Amino acid sequence: MGWRDAEAEYTDEVIERTTLARMFEDSAARHANRPAQQYKGGVYDRSLTDTAFPGAPDGQFRALSYGEMRDVVRNLAAGFRDLGVAADDRVGIFADTRMEWAQTDFALLAAGAVVTTVYRSSSVSQVEYLLDDPDATGVVVENEELLGRVDDADLDLEFVVVMDHAPSVEDRDDVHTLADVHDRGAETFDREAYEGWIDDRDLDDLATLIYTSGTTGKPKGVRLTHWNFRANVNQCYRRFGPRPDKGDVPGIDEDSRSVSFLPLAHVFERMAGHFLMFAAGATVAYAESPDTLKEDFQAVEPTTSTSVPRVYERIYDTIRNQAEETETKRRIFDWATDVGRAYHETDDPGLALRGKKLLADKLVFDTVKDGLGGNVDFFISGGGSLSKDLCQLYHGMGLPILEGYGLTETSPVIAVNPPEEPKPGTIGPPVVDVEVTVDDSVVGKEFDDAAGEVGELLVKGPNVTDGYWNKPEKTEQAFTEDGWFRTGDIVEIRPDDYIAFRERAKELLVLSTGKNVAPGPIEDAFASSDVVDQAMVMGDGQKFVSAIIVPDFDEIAVKADRQGVDLPDDRQELVRDDTVYEWVEAEVDRVNEKFESYEKIKQFRLVPEEFSEDNDLLTPTMKKKRRNILDRFADRIDEIYAE
Repeated sequence: MGWRDAEAEYTDEVIERTTLARMFEDSAARHANRPAQQYKGGVYDRSLTDTAFPGAPDGQFRALSYGEMRDVVRNLAAGFRDLGVAADDRVGIFADTRMEWAQTDFALLAAGAVVTTVYRSSSVSQVEYLLDDPDATGVVVENEELLGRVDDADLDLEFVVVMDHAPSVEDRDDVHTLADVHDRGAETFDREAYEGWIDDRDLDDLATLIYTSGTTGKPKGVRLTHWNFRANVNQCYRRFGPRPDKGDVPGIDEDSRSVSFLPLAHVFERMAGHFLMFAAGATVAYAESPDTLKEDFQAVEPTTSTSVPRVYERIYDTIRNQAEETETKRRIFDWATDVGRAYHETDDPGLALRGKKLLADKLVFDTVKDGLGGNVDFFISGGGSLSKDLCQLYHGMGLPILEGYGLTETSPVIAVNPPEEPKPGTIGPPVVDVEVTVDDSVVGKEFDDAAGEVGELLVKGPNVTDGYWNKPEKTEQAFTEDGWFRTGDIVEIRPDDYIAFRERAKELLVLSTGKNVAPGPIEDAFASSDVVDQAMVMGDGQKFVSAIIVPDFDEIAVKADRQGVDLPDDRQELVRDDTVYEWVEAEVDRVNEKFESYEKIKQFRLVPEEFSEDNDLLTPTMKKKRRNILDRFADRIDEIYAE
């Protein structure tokens, strides 16, 4: 029996038809004495450490068992009910990814509420929309700073709960700390009533509203039921769980440890780093921030973690920079990565290549793996397209990245690479019970050379939403007449049933010559570059393809020092320096070799400002806000096409 048949037939106590609250209760009963969460001291001024659990030492992690986490969830659920939360009430969570986010989520779901999520970076106007549109009755915020944004918004809320200590609100009747809610629940908790709240929820009841990023208009609230998410947990557990056929192939089970740092407000981390992990009985540790991942990985020693391509690019940059402190180390690192890639791409490596791989491990890769805690079995990538070249580099280092694909509307996982047969450059085959096809009417002859079917990906499955909150017209547009959900993404369904992502349909560039160009693969080709940090490819309506490029300023400085080149300190001057331009031009030439003549970057301009969430050029999940980038650098783009 092959792995595909095995995952379709796999049964386990984790794979059930239950609501999310019941899923957590069942898992907590199975794993009561095992660690559920790890939290770091000195990061937050947690109100719950007064009453629910002890604080962790500054800079160190402490574990909370499933039994202890369950007690917190139960008391919070009773406390929210005592505050007036009723079944189907919408309640927002407005906070960073942290232990209390997870506890609050399960508590509100147990209380019968519908959780609506708000990104930590949301402005006052965004907060107002994300809480007013679903008619939220209350919101749980992280601290007094975020409370201020809620106060500044024009909202009619019945209550606000603050996770951290909030001395300035002690005299307010409408604001409570999370510890207050927990204590109210501890006093009023009744096991029979609690079980009744959970039993009253149906699989088809709404569990959450997650709003789309809104990069192309007003955010839409995606309606996701308990069964949408629960079905996707089952689908992913069939692929990653401890099936008997797996042998030594790693997966996700009660011995797994993950580091969570992506926004839990986003569907990817909410399912893959939260619901799936707690259903499996795994341990979830919460990173201090994306900037402390190295220290947090070394402290937690995770077996897996979920992230987006941008983070894997940054981790690789850090690995490479540390390995290139001297010319000798740089050459050893380059040799080792070449060996690793060759070893990964070879079905039957000979004795010589095996020997080289052992030496590469000893000289380079073992140190890299130790720097990430020493126990990583695999990473999971989603939320954007991952460079095939970068993926192969990670596989070659013995740190496999399993790329997957999904959307908020599909809860989210549609397809993901299996641990037993990963294929870099693809997003894997569909998970069990997901049907896929393509609408080839949306593409032209530019994909005629593809071996499989190319077109807009259409999907059916139990994890697919029934539509958008209060937007019947948008809902109707999202589905075909015969019920297929339109993803808006161009893919190739290959003969081996693996799917290769090509491009967002709305981001395809249509040149004035009539040629269609997918910018994503061109941008991804810079992922392992030592002089280019970010690139955005343009050309819609123009005769040729161009790019806005952000140099890797740190690596440029190292390169200049190594070669004895004096460069300006000011970034505005540096991006107009001839030497820097020549270095980047050589990298553009290297990338251009991989593409057809009409896809090649004919002109580019360097810019001094990184695309980030802070300057509104990236979404909270690190996707490019293309419109904003075009507006921000309009003068540089005008230079390109004026010539």
